Amino acid sequence: MIRVLLVDDHALVRTGFRLILGTAADIEIVGEAANGEDGVRLARQLKPDVVLMDVQMPGMSGLEATQRLVLGKPAPKILAVTASGEELFARRMLEAGASGYLIKACPQEELMLAVRQVAGGRRYLCVEVARTLALRAIEGGGETPFDLLTPRELDISLRVAAGESMPDIAARLNISAKTVATHKYRVFEKLEVANDVALSRLAQRNGLMDSQS
Repeated sequence: MIRVLLVDDHALVRTGFRLILGTAADIEIVGEAANGEDGVRLARQLKPDVVLMDVQMPGMSGLEATQRLVLGKPAPKILAVTASGEELFARRMLEAGASGYLIKACPQEELMLAVRQVAGGRRYLCVEVARTLALRAIEGGGETPFDLLTPRELDISLRVAAGESMPDIAARLNISAKTVATHKYRVFEKLEVANDVALSRLAQRNGLMDSQS
């Protein structure tokens, strides 16, 4: 039996995963968490075989949670299941120790296949992500200025670039507005941008968000 822990801040998404995976005779959902902190705690407590991990969540991100969990003994296999197929997110999750990367819009059969493959010690990348990573490698590495950022800085930078205010980001991530401001201006220094508009344009040029018309 493959023991699975669901970590996603959207209850509806967790419900969907539970209903889909619950139809498989060889898969058991052992727990759910709505943020990275609870995900790490439950994973250490329940010792699942596979953790379905969202990437962007309030508080501790999926990337930070993955980095912590892969150091455990035994360490669960991490399958990132996210709305974004961007190369940077996929590469950062795989570098952190995730065994697979899947888009939430995938068919039910692919979700079950991915869980079984990573549980069996193999890697799984959905077609969209595998193609993007391959093309980036052929074109020459695919690194962006955003590779300079820590997981928390990356999360905050993309929220700022998308137009979220510092109070809203603070509430979303369960941290103080002062902490958000500190991260934000550290991002500006690392990326050598002067303001939110310049940050947004840099994110667009590097394919991390849709261009604004």
